[in-house]
Amino acid sequence: MIIMLARKDNIIIGFLVLVVVVVVLEFQTCLAINISRGSFPKGFIFGTASSAYQYEGAVKEDGRGPTVWDKFAHSFGKVLDFSNADVAVDQYHQYNEDIKLMKDMGMDAYRFSIAWSRIYPNGTGQLNQAGVDHYNNFINALVANGIQPYVTLYHWDLPQALDDEYQGWLSPKIINDFTVYAETCFQKFGDRVKNWITFNEPHTFSVQGYDVGLQAPGRCSVLLRAFCRAGNSATEPYIVAHNVLIAHATVVDIYKRKYKQKQKGTIGITLDTFWYISASNSSDDLAATQRAMDFNLGWFLEPLITGDYPNSMRSRVGNRLPKFSQAQSLAVKGSFDFIGINHYTTWYAKHNDTNIFGVLLNDTFADMGATTLPFSFRDLKPIADRANSIWLYIVPEGMRSLMNYIKEKYGNPLVIITENGMDDPNNIFISIDKALKDEKRVKYHNEYLTNLLAAIKEDGCNVKGYFAWSLLDNWEWGAGFSSRFGLYYVDYRDKLKRYPKDSAKWFKNFLTST
Repeated sequence: MIIMLARKDNIIIGFLVLVVVVVVLEFQTCLAINISRGSFPKGFIFGTASSAYQYEGAVKEDGRGPTVWDKFAHSFGKVLDFSNADVAVDQYHQYNEDIKLMKDMGMDAYRFSIAWSRIYPNGTGQLNQAGVDHYNNFINALVANGIQPYVTLYHWDLPQALDDEYQGWLSPKIINDFTVYAETCFQKFGDRVKNWITFNEPHTFSVQGYDVGLQAPGRCSVLLRAFCRAGNSATEPYIVAHNVLIAHATVVDIYKRKYKQKQKGTIGITLDTFWYISASNSSDDLAATQRAMDFNLGWFLEPLITGDYPNSMRSRVGNRLPKFSQAQSLAVKGSFDFIGINHYTTWYAKHNDTNIFGVLLNDTFADMGATTLPFSFRDLKPIADRANSIWLYIVPEGMRSLMNYIKEKYGNPLVIITENGMDDPNNIFISIDKALKDEKRVKYHNEYLTNLLAAIKEDGCNVKGYFAWSLLDNWEWGAGFSSRFGLYYVDYRDKLKRYPKDSAKWFKNFLTST
């Protein structure tokens, strides 16, 4: 274990918290043995997670309007295997079968998203009753089978009409339209839905959609015009994030004032974050590691705790970072009952002010001044074994470190792990029987859960739930069908039949053991 000494007087408080957590927990090993549902506190929630666009299919049925992802996925070269999610895994029609799979495993809950364009095909205006009916039937089926619905209001599938009309999240006009949609969901489904999530991973769609252009709506600056037709990487991701945070706070305020007492529910937001480990014990690398945390998790969590962005973002982004008015700051601060955390992996972080492309683009990566992915190597050695995705290294102890960081830096808010998992390749040369033997995934969940348990029981972290990504193999955004995250194998060549992998059997045993 390396004792890391700060050699600069101006290291910020958050950096000191990071150092303490790393010193105590970096590479601390928790042996993944003998854990079960009974190991976790009473009332701890276990579930699986999904999203509408990745699962439902039926994109032209029952009045659903087009989304930015429909357009993006049908644009040449945007998806690795040239696929789209027009059918996805057809949960729109097969949800009853899928609910039986959850129930058989012993899952308590299912996290899914509502497709905004099924409720309002144009994002606003006329309500689509067929969409309301579908989600009523789906929610009723979950409740009838003892599965608690955890509903995400926005999981990246912006109605295309709003992008066409005023560029979607780039305009403050969207705050009102999102609020109307969200309140409609509270009115139609809130008598049965007791757990709401406003946004899934705003950091991801702000950066991937409006900085580097690798996700819908595919906007980025001039040097990346081969990928994007329009955009400004220096400003747009910050504008999008700002509008998202204000929309989130507005919706939470409405829910708490008008629905929470009667419906007796909770509301939060899901944030994605990696855990970062300094590539060395130099003060520059340590400071860069803290900036990596600030530009990932802190960008969205710090305003919810303090009412403003991290100091490192304010100082490095300058006037390109929007400012909250006093009223907005007060509204954003404390606008949650829980914080959802999507965590998969850990990367090294290293100081970097020489990113030529980043400096020329003047984007979020240049602003951060830290090198992370794809340079997850120290002394030419990878940080750990890797899953299929090039970004997903298997570092279970990162889960414990991250939970302690949130506890120490942000006052131990209530956290729910809303996604955690790993993928295998979709290899046509591997038989189904062999693909079902996913020992690596079993080990992954076992060890991440063991570290999560240690964070809760030994360290006092306030975590109340865990959702595995994902119930089924599904359409994985830019990776298409090339990546399999599911506990259940989906046969894309035979009517989308579902088969339990060993990981599904492991979870069933885990959840029925005391």
